[in-house]
Amino acid sequence: MNQASLRIDPGHRVTMHFSLSLSDGTEVLSTYHESPLEFTLGDGTMASLLEYALLGLQAGDEQTLEVSGDEAYGAWDEAKQHWLNRSDFPQDMSLQESQVVAFSTAQGEELAGTILELNDDQLLVDFNHPLSGKTFHYRVSIISVEMAE
Repeated sequence: MNQASLRIDPGHRVTMHFSLSLSDGTEVLSTYHESPLEFTLGDGTMASLLEYALLGLQAGDEQTLEVSGDEAYGAWDEAKQHWLNRSDFPQDMSLQESQVVAFSTAQGEELAGTILELNDDQLLVDFNHPLSGKTFHYRVSIISVEMAE
């Protein structure tokens, strides 16, 4: 089969540009001014729903979809907001509201949290995905589709 006519299926290697933008036009993430994303469909690089939206596309295809953050990343949950002691952070670490901080779980996985509030003793961190509870636009431009090795 001609590589140019391959349609995206699970296990195919995909090279693409993509962006995630809020309904007001605020761009949350984009590869359009960087190197394109290269991954194998189904390897967990992207949320399953975002991968599913690529099925059947081929090199040269472009599409923009409106996506529910709750469907892609899980529903927003107030229980994922936690007050943490400021003393648990390095003293020289600059902390501010809206800052995203990387945390390591007991299992060694990395988890991002957004600082919502801070005072002298504590900070409120939201561990919900930043797009949970929001609707966003998912724009893709497929550069190439290849059989995975």
